[in-house]
Amino acid sequence: MPTVDVVDLKKKKVGTVDLPQEVFGCEPRAALVHEAVIMQRACERQGTASTLRRGEVSGSGKKPWKQKHTGRARAGSLRSPVWRHGGSVFGPKPRSYAYSMPRKKYRAALQSALSAKVAESKLFVVSDLSLQQPKTKLLAQALTNFGAGVYALIVAGAGHTGLAQAAVNLPNVCVVGPEGLNVYDIVRAELILILERELPRVKEVWA
Repeated sequence: MPTVDVVDLKKKKVGTVDLPQEVFGCEPRAALVHEAVIMQRACERQGTASTLRRGEVSGSGKKPWKQKHTGRARAGSLRSPVWRHGGSVFGPKPRSYAYSMPRKKYRAALQSALSAKVAESKLFVVSDLSLQQPKTKLLAQALTNFGAGVYALIVAGAGHTGLAQAAVNLPNVCVVGPEGLNVYDIVRAELILILERELPRVKEVWA
């Protein structure tokens, strides 16, 4: 069972805590994490690219000239794909790129990603994340104690609406609840802060 220090917003040690082995003590599986990230990114694709097929471009349906004895190649439509302003043959149409992977597999990938962050010492358990006021400046100042300019993922429950408000204008800070944890955010995070009282809920959701 991995044991980490509990720190305050000034990164001063105030205690220790045992992290749940089922979530934070797994063997890292890079291939599984990669598969989960690719799936998640595919689900975020808009898929709005669109082209016009030969039945959708403007132009007459009349045969341009007779079939034979003109010395020209045969032609049946002005909207043929081989002509300028003709329709597309295999161009894209609006579609969904989303697909899913088994829940147990995704859960295992998330556990592997969290365990890797613990091994890299990029995950901190914070005793309290309360700010005097829900202001962006105060949150930015607090995060400089852990590293300036890094992408930070903060795990705090629904009771910390002020924290979420303070992070709205910080492009490198993402605040999620235990239920909102996902593999992609964990992988790209250079710093993960988890509120100490949220650990049981993280175990309940992802163990």
